[in-house]
Amino acid sequence: MSAFRIGFGYDVHQLKEGEEFWLGGIIIPHSKGAVGHSDADVLIHVICDALLGAANLRDIGYHFSDQDPQYKGIDSKILLSQVMDLLKENGYQIGNLDVTICLQQPKINPHIPAMKTCLAKVMQIDKGKLSLKATTTERLGFVGREEGVSAYCVALIHS
Repeated sequence: MSAFRIGFGYDVHQLKEGEEFWLGGIIIPHSKGAVGHSDADVLIHVICDALLGAANLRDIGYHFSDQDPQYKGIDSKILLSQVMDLLKENGYQIGNLDVTICLQQPKINPHIPAMKTCLAKVMQIDKGKLSLKATTTERLGFVGREEGVSAYCVALIHS
């Protein structure tokens, strides 16, 4: 009998003029990009946290500290690949992932197919197991003022 486990992830990054905007493993054209120790890909970070949480393997900061210079500017797809290795080592596989990105601008919907393709390849899963959605915050809060981006993820894994 399979053991099912659920994990939840949340992440936020500040947006700043002139930075590259990595989201879901691809660069999104925009005048602002996310700021962080790595490439600041908020979507990949929430996926990592949700998967690690579901497997009871702590969180992304535990495995990839922002105090460790080896992770400075790292492509978050590498981190996601390493999280997938941890899941496999612990006997888990992905059931499905449901992600919501909160961002006022730019509009993300046109980029969702490319993000799904990229992420499914990194995780070695069928795209049908990955739901990506985007919403604004109706100009409310730091997201609405275009000061930052946040994302939420729920992950189902099983052994």
